[in-house]
Amino acid sequence: MDVAVREHAQLGEGPTWDAARGRLVWVDILGARVHTYDPSSGRRTVMATEQHIGAAKPRAAGGLVVNLRDGIGLYDTDGTFRWLLRNPVSGRRGNDAAVAPDGSLWAGTMRYDEARGGGTLTRIAPDGSAAPVFPDVSVSNGTAWSPDGTRMYYIDSPTRRIDVCRVDPDGHRVLDRRPLAAVEPAAGLPDGLTVDADGCVWVALWDGGRIHRYTPDGELDRTVELPVRRPTSCAFGGPGLRDLYITTARTGLSRPHPLSGSLLVLPDAGTGLAGTPFGG
Repeated sequence: MDVAVREHAQLGEGPTWDAARGRLVWVDILGARVHTYDPSSGRRTVMATEQHIGAAKPRAAGGLVVNLRDGIGLYDTDGTFRWLLRNPVSGRRGNDAAVAPDGSLWAGTMRYDEARGGGTLTRIAPDGSAAPVFPDVSVSNGTAWSPDGTRMYYIDSPTRRIDVCRVDPDGHRVLDRRPLAAVEPAAGLPDGLTVDADGCVWVALWDGGRIHRYTPDGELDRTVELPVRRPTSCAFGGPGLRDLYITTARTGLSRPHPLSGSLLVLPDAGTGLAGTPFGG
């Protein structure tokens, strides 16, 4: 395990490989920051946002689509911001999000008090039209697709499950949802996830200090122990998509580890899937 970026992010989240620019994009939700990191040069950037930010993903047109407190916004390459879908709800904010193979954004929300059923998962098309996927989740987190795009993996953290969903042929709707694997309380809460080229699911375990990898059949086949207590998500990036980047948090810890809030990396962990930029 190596340190990619030493940082004191309050709630690091959502690592995403931006293939067009050869960099990793990740956010500090409570710090309202978007971070980028180029592993080939070591160059970093940090951009402040005016609201808490749950996720930032590359756009096909350049720039970023962001899941903010009050909805979905777009940043152009010159930093210009505009709303794509503004839908403020008192006490609620955007959380994790992912871009589907068809270029739509599947964006999660949650209440600040984490009230049961107070969050959502919504599909946002490139034109800003929205359709509910799951209207009553608690803490919407990891979302990713199988290599062939027919299955979506999803985490509502308080359920302590990784669920698998069958997706309709056009990729717009979930046809069914069932548990893939359960996480024992002692192992932590399942948070963000990614899927590798073998179809295995890598899950960050909040308060568990580790990453689990599950086979497509739901069997736990690998555990990666971490120096920090609160990993939040993971994603493959770098040359050949072989390095696993891990975001971490320090919020709520009275004595955080010195690396809590940093971006960690596990070199040559496997092979990731090429991501799809948001179509808008």
